[in-house]
Amino acid sequence: MQEDTQDDFDSLDDLGDIGDADALADLEENEPQEKPGSEGGPQNLDLILDIPLTVTVELGRTKMLINDLLQLSQGSVVELTKLVGEPLEVLVNQKLVARGEVVVVNEKFGVRLTDIVSPMERVQSLV
Repeated sequence: MQEDTQDDFDSLDDLGDIGDADALADLEENEPQEKPGSEGGPQNLDLILDIPLTVTVELGRTKMLINDLLQLSQGSVVELTKLVGEPLEVLVNQKLVARGEVVVVNEKFGVRLTDIVSPMERVQSLV
């Protein structure tokens, strides 16, 4: 693995100036074309499978004044912006990736995904 990485760096050194498009084209032509999922290939997902992500399911939101927040006590009701029956939002690292509905599984809450956000929508949400 380390030899492959060193070869990649050596190939980049051979490019010289960033504006050298011919050298870049030569490098791309000489690269072995590997199938997705093949061992050691650039599309090998094994490298990122252990990265932890924060998954949040959002029922709704609200805005409050500090005074109102300080007056909350046990039994207080906080009104949210979502209506009954509206889908929940599933966020990964604070980015919307899906919508779903509440389900109960073994006496625990869960979310049944009803809509996955398209890659184009995800990219637009970054802007």
